[in-house]
Amino acid sequence: CVAYLHLPHERDRVPCVVLVTGFSGTQDTPSIQAMVRALTAAKFAAMTFDFRNFGESGGAPRQVIRLKDQLADIHAAIRCARGQPSVDPARIGLWGTSLGGGHVVAVAADDPNVQAVVAQVPFNGFPKKVENRSTRATLRLLGAMVRDALRGTFGRPPLYIPVVGATGDLAVMASPQAQRTVDGLDSPHWRNYVAPRVLFEMMRYKPSDFAPRVAAPLLVCIAEHHRDLPAGEDGREIARRAPRAEIKSYPVGHFDFYRP
Repeated sequence: CVAYLHLPHERDRVPCVVLVTGFSGTQDTPSIQAMVRALTAAKFAAMTFDFRNFGESGGAPRQVIRLKDQLADIHAAIRCARGQPSVDPARIGLWGTSLGGGHVVAVAADDPNVQAVVAQVPFNGFPKKVENRSTRATLRLLGAMVRDALRGTFGRPPLYIPVVGATGDLAVMASPQAQRTVDGLDSPHWRNYVAPRVLFEMMRYKPSDFAPRVAAPLLVCIAEHHRDLPAGEDGREIARRAPRAEIKSYPVGHFDFYRP
């Protein structure tokens, strides 16, 4: 995995926040870089990285997500941050968004030395119904998931579909809000395609199951208008189950967190 350590203008060892991208995200996207600037201005170090198979990192086949591998990559990033001479190894925090927002909860549950966690519009399982997606579109997506999973089983190249598309498109996220965000995305390494096989894994993935074991203070940032993705109530479930959680709610949609 390729990572970058961004340092404030401080000479002493400083606390460091490891930033975790969302579904198919890369560390060069504007929202991640905005967090880097905010953290370093507040005298924190920030570590960004790309998951294996994505962005600047190695790994093949490309654009394939495996949840277990991504959790391992976050643990590796934490170890890397703790080993930097300019970082105080006793003061490491985690910040994650969307799928990464769910991941940081799961990782913090297994690392009691993490000092603070921010989960921004965290993934916590799929809803029964997603607005803007018809039954026909859902069945098309399910068919693509099955075909891609079978190709993976038999060692064939992935069957890619777009990450984001307009309403009615065959895409992981198909909504006007998602499309507007991608249309304005300035990122050299982000690619709008992914192997949909991971969606089967995500059906069983509930970061709220890990929340009771998170010892650190946990901030959960909620999008009130979460029609386009499972965010609001599921994010609240993470906060309800964590021992030391706080919720902040914002009158925006999921994808508004990624707009300038």
